[in-house]
Amino acid sequence: MRDKALPLTETVYYILLATLHPTHGYAIMQKIEALSHGEVRMAAGTLYGAIDSLQKQNLIVPVASEDPRRKVYQITTAGIALLKQDTARMQHMVTTTTQHLKELGL
Repeated sequence: MRDKALPLTETVYYILLATLHPTHGYAIMQKIEALSHGEVRMAAGTLYGAIDSLQKQNLIVPVASEDPRRKVYQITTAGIALLKQDTARMQHMVTTTTQHLKELGL
């Protein structure tokens, strides 16, 4: 049975992906822009609202930082599991779509 948190929004997906390694807020925004090839750009307010929500869901956690002025976040085991589930869901969709298009000669 699929997790009720799926499908992830594009924003949440990229935040989880960006926090596979400990990363501070501004760097998360930069990583998201790079990972999405400039397709997704986040405002600070949007990012920190999402970070707050993801922390409440135990999908990311704050971790110790060398710079006390920066809050650093990292994905949790639950976050990794959810990221993997959504990736598998999307891969299945792409495979199914590709097969059907090919069968139709499209």
